[in-house]
Amino acid sequence: MAQYDLAIRGGTVASAFGVIRCDIGVKDGRVAALAEAINDATTIVDASGLLVLPGGVDSHCHIEQPEANGSVHEESFISASTSAFAGGTTSVVCFTQQFKGGGVLDMHRAYRARAATGMLDVALHQIISDPTDVVMNDEVPQLVADGVRSLKVFLTYEPLHLNDEQYLRVLATARRHGCLVTVHCENYDAINWRAQALLAAGMTAPKYHAWSRPPVVEREATHRAIALAEMVDQPIQVFHVSCAEAAEEIARAQARGVKVWGETCPQYFALTAEDMARPGFEGAKFMCSPAPRDTAEHARVWGMIQRGTLDVISSDHCGYSYGGSLGKKQNGDGANFDVVPNGIPGLAARLPLLFSEGVSKGRIGIEEFVRLSSTNAAKLMGLYPKKGAIAPGSDADIVLWDAGKRVTLTNALMQHAIDYTPYEGTEVTGWPVVTFRRGVMVMRDGVVQAEPGTGQYLPRAPYPMVAPRGVLANGFDAAPVL
Repeated sequence: MAQYDLAIRGGTVASAFGVIRCDIGVKDGRVAALAEAINDATTIVDASGLLVLPGGVDSHCHIEQPEANGSVHEESFISASTSAFAGGTTSVVCFTQQFKGGGVLDMHRAYRARAATGMLDVALHQIISDPTDVVMNDEVPQLVADGVRSLKVFLTYEPLHLNDEQYLRVLATARRHGCLVTVHCENYDAINWRAQALLAAGMTAPKYHAWSRPPVVEREATHRAIALAEMVDQPIQVFHVSCAEAAEEIARAQARGVKVWGETCPQYFALTAEDMARPGFEGAKFMCSPAPRDTAEHARVWGMIQRGTLDVISSDHCGYSYGGSLGKKQNGDGANFDVVPNGIPGLAARLPLLFSEGVSKGRIGIEEFVRLSSTNAAKLMGLYPKKGAIAPGSDADIVLWDAGKRVTLTNALMQHAIDYTPYEGTEVTGWPVVTFRRGVMVMRDGVVQAEPGTGQYLPRAPYPMVAPRGVLANGFDAAPVL
């Protein structure tokens, strides 16, 4: 009997800590050895001339998510798994919804069952849109016991947004139970005020979506979210930072020692507000929140990535087709910008865009690419070193990457359920050619070969990265850790 189930030979292995030429031995779905030469394996894969990277960890994905009107997002866990594997991602963190007036526990159980139909390994965030006594005191502890370690809140969007008192309540509950809080930071009232003024002036096209939510509403909400979290002594991650103004608020807090982390997405260095000004209703394809900015902002966002203030790159995959009853046109072709569904697909495009714009263009090194695309998210979500690493004992989630391969992105290459990609026609340099999930080859040369139902749920135990600092105003603890 062979010593290893799989040997990946001849490649250049890149981690968050360096690059080495070595072989990898895999046994029972986990990395068992790194060595100069591994020959005794049932299956041998030649990785000569390729980078060998940890599978991508995408910690911000909306997949098969139920909506309050009874509909469900078009992207199923099967189609999302296919798209993710095609793009080199092997693990995701998705969102269990909560509807106003309802609880979270039944929704969590039902969503776990949905996730089990796919092929990706999945951890869960819990959205809190109605922090009632029952939810906070009775149901959240049961979620934590089932491995949920992050609560998501919105400071904008109807009917999801929380006011400051509700947000404080979520922060306090998270602190008591050892959870991270992730925050969508935009000012609800400011956006509504501007949107109504724009609509009254007849400015209804998709491009005015960006006008309704300029950087200042993101900066203000980021400052407020951090300030309240600092008062509670609760770690937070600020999602999808689109501009340096908001990132600077994070950097200032980090300099004070506050536990706050910043995430951004490819749309904030690959798309612009001008995309929403395309003829007719075409601009709706590019509508997401926060809105894409301009090319000058791209450079500033890259500066914040290079500085380390923004240390996770997720997709914020939230796919709505252009057509169809669930798509961008669901309220009519030419509907006012304020009733167009927000969100764009990006699961498969995330890693190629980051590699091409980052590594291939000299903005970041390969180690930083690994940190941004996999390791940092795994650490912050409490999944490391099971995920986000190529090391003995880690899951053998591995991607073979052709650093010089040039590809023009098309919707067909994305392999998702959505009828378009906002990155159509974009040329990238660097492409995943083989993806392994727990030692099983699930993609080769764009052909996905995983079986539905083979993904695993990823429960998360307590982890010190999101523990409170113990720094409290006047030494008074209003939300003691249990």
